Amino acid sequence: MLKQFGGKITPELKKRYAQSPNWKSGSFQNLEETTMDIGLAEMPGMLWKMFFSKGNTIPQQNLPIQAFDKTTFLAPDDSLKYIWYGHGVYLLRLAGKTILIDPMLGPDAAPIAPTKSARFSENTLQLIDDFPQIDLLLLTHDHYDHLDYASFKKLLPKVKKYYVALGCGRHLEAWGAASQTITEFDWWDSHTFEDIKITFTPSRHFSGRGIRDRAKSLWGGWVLKTAQTALFHTGDGGYGAHFKEIGERLGPFDLGFVECGQYNERWRAIHMLPDEAVQAACDAQIKRATPYHWGGFKLAFHSWTAPAEDFTAAAQLKHLEYTLPKLGQLMHLDQPAQVDPWWKDIT
Repeated sequence: MLKQFGGKITPELKKRYAQSPNWKSGSFQNLEETTMDIGLAEMPGMLWKMFFSKGNTIPQQNLPIQAFDKTTFLAPDDSLKYIWYGHGVYLLRLAGKTILIDPMLGPDAAPIAPTKSARFSENTLQLIDDFPQIDLLLLTHDHYDHLDYASFKKLLPKVKKYYVALGCGRHLEAWGAASQTITEFDWWDSHTFEDIKITFTPSRHFSGRGIRDRAKSLWGGWVLKTAQTALFHTGDGGYGAHFKEIGERLGPFDLGFVECGQYNERWRAIHMLPDEAVQAACDAQIKRATPYHWGGFKLAFHSWTAPAEDFTAAAQLKHLEYTLPKLGQLMHLDQPAQVDPWWKDIT
């Protein structure tokens, strides 16, 4: 079996997953009905368009990534610091700890597919060489555009601890992580890591790395809270009532990483449209939002800049504060938001 597929499902694991209230009829389930409006007869044409049509769906040049300044990143600071590396990758410095979220830094979002879904930036695996020790790695779900074998193996010597969605631990163990370093979370589970309270929250999505493991691990978002700072990462997924519940139970949030990219009207149930992403931020009581799930790969038909442009327009209508960092740019929560349309210099 290809290493990329990850860990196998066993009867013992299924018994453990069945203890979750979110496991029903042999798989994990969303909180509300979630289906995509795509017929089987349409799939070949859609896949052809996905992989072979271009237009403005990909940048005309590789997206640059700012160099990592380890000294500045690690310098003592009361404020949250974070760096976005395109798509879903975030490197955080919070309460004196270094946290990495969904570290897919490989060159291809579809490594087992017959055609590539190439990254918009070059040599991203080499970024790991400059990363400091990772105190905690967070994983929202096991899709290939968020969990990458090559990235994981390169990170393995640097990572001390893993907090992951329930069911994802089997992949990490299959790839060499020690079981005692892995903690799996069901929805609403909370653990305290040093001075940071971390909660896994529901999202409206799915999971799987092969034909036989669809929805055999959970998916969701993360809330990180210290005495000074509250951060909400929505995880991938469609709009739903869970955002308001998250805001009521755990909000408000100083900063939100909000999924916005690779969407389409046909699959809005599992990937929010831009106006829905902004509404989700408002529902969750996010004070400053930044859209992610763009700037990395072409996994839909919209222009590569549409997520940023349409999120901006929707946020302005709702009077939601937002920020749009460049790839690799070191951001400080206590500094003014970055709202310059930097992508216009590239297209």
